[in-house]
Amino acid sequence: MALTDEQTQRLVEDGYLQLPGAVPEERVAAARRAINASLGDRGMAPDELPTLRSQSYCGELIRDRVILDLLYGSGLWGVAEELVASDSLQSVDKGQIALRFPTMAAPGAIRPHLDGMYSPTNGVPKGEILNYTMLVGVLLSDVPGPGRGNLTVWPGSHRQHAAYFAEHGPQALLEGMPPIDKAPPVQLVGRAGDAVVCHYLLAHAVAPNVGPDIRYAVYFRLRHADHDARKWQSMMDPWTEWDGLRLAGAH
Repeated sequence: MALTDEQTQRLVEDGYLQLPGAVPEERVAAARRAINASLGDRGMAPDELPTLRSQSYCGELIRDRVILDLLYGSGLWGVAEELVASDSLQSVDKGQIALRFPTMAAPGAIRPHLDGMYSPTNGVPKGEILNYTMLVGVLLSDVPGPGRGNLTVWPGSHRQHAAYFAEHGPQALLEGMPPIDKAPPVQLVGRAGDAVVCHYLLAHAVAPNVGPDIRYAVYFRLRHADHDARKWQSMMDPWTEWDGLRLAGAH
C-alpha cells in the first residue's frame, strides 16, 4: 500500500490522510464479532461509561490479535513505516476500541482537542503531556454521513499548533488548547475497512451520533523509536519524527 506523491503532500498540508479499503473485510468482521461478543457476555457498568468512552471499551480485547491484526495484518503498518522510515517505529501492543452509541439528545458543539492532555477519566496523569507521533484509525462500521459519531478534524491545525508551541513552548498545552483560529472542521465519512492516518498535532474530536447505529472504530497511537528523546521537539517541528517524509522531500 505504497503512498503516492499526491497522498503524502495531502498529509503534509492537511495533517491527515484517508485510506479507503485499507483493512481486509475478514479482519474487520472478526474484530467486530469479538467486540459484540464481549459486549454481550460482559455488558457495561453505567458508572464506568465515562472511563470507557475516554479510554477503551472491551478492555480484555485491546491486546488481542483480533484487534492488533487490523494494524499488522493489513498494509497499515507498512504505510506507517514508510512515513517515519523503516524500523523507526516502536511496536504497538494495544488498540483503543472506540464505540459511539446513538444519542437522543440534541447535538452540541464539537470541541477540538489534542490527545495526551489530562482529564479525570482518560488516565493521563495531571501535569503531564503524553504525546505521540501519529494516530491510525480503522472504521469497523460504515459512517455514511455527518452526525454519525464521525472522527472530526481541523485541516492544517497541526502546522498552526507547531508554530504556536515553537513560540510558547510545548508545555503551553498544559494550560489548554492553543487559542488559534482554525479552518472549519471536517466530519470524516467512510466505509468499514477504511483507515485514516493523522498527525499527533492535528486537532480532532468526535461528532455526536444522531444516527440509528453504533459507530465502531479502533485507534492505534504510534510512536517513533526515538520519541522519548524527540518528545518536545516533535511538538515544535511537526516533521521531526517523520523521517520518511524528510527523505522523500515531501515537506
